[in-house]
Amino acid sequence: MIRKLFVALGIGTLLSACASAPPTIPPVASVDMPRFMGDWYVIAQIPTYIERKAFDSVESYRLDEDGKIRTTFRYRDGSADAPLKTMEPVGRVVPGTNNAVWEMQFVWPIQAEYVIVDLAPDYSRTIVGRSKRDYVWLMARTPSLPAPELAAAIEKIRTLGYDTAKLRMVPQSAANAAAK
Repeated sequence: MIRKLFVALGIGTLLSACASAPPTIPPVASVDMPRFMGDWYVIAQIPTYIERKAFDSVESYRLDEDGKIRTTFRYRDGSADAPLKTMEPVGRVVPGTNNAVWEMQFVWPIQAEYVIVDLAPDYSRTIVGRSKRDYVWLMARTPSLPAPELAAAIEKIRTLGYDTAKLRMVPQSAANAAAK
């Protein structure tokens, strides 16, 4: 009797875990890695704890000879006058995803899902998300986007299952734009 109870509890737990898991977020069909490399200004985000007060956020990617994605994330914490901070996670492409799904490692051995879910044909704008729908980043090659393009990108984020009320616009100072 107890054995049947444990089996039933195990099956119930497994089914509830499957039912509560968010659907996988759909990646773009493919990413041309050399074109994707370089600087990306963070325009809007549902931020991680570290990014919640970020100003002048820029994500820079460089592809190593061994295929690793060397990343430098620069930002100012709390104001445009704050000292520049940097983080340097390392990414790798998940095989079989046409370069659209990465694993980013900030601290060994933890790897975070990083899915390129939208990419402008000219590689001027991208949206990076996660299946958990907990974080999202709208990034561009320039420190701002025209209002119609920004509105369309926010709508895309909403259709991907994100609560856009949680989106934070990332202030980009004139000095940061001029540094490009």
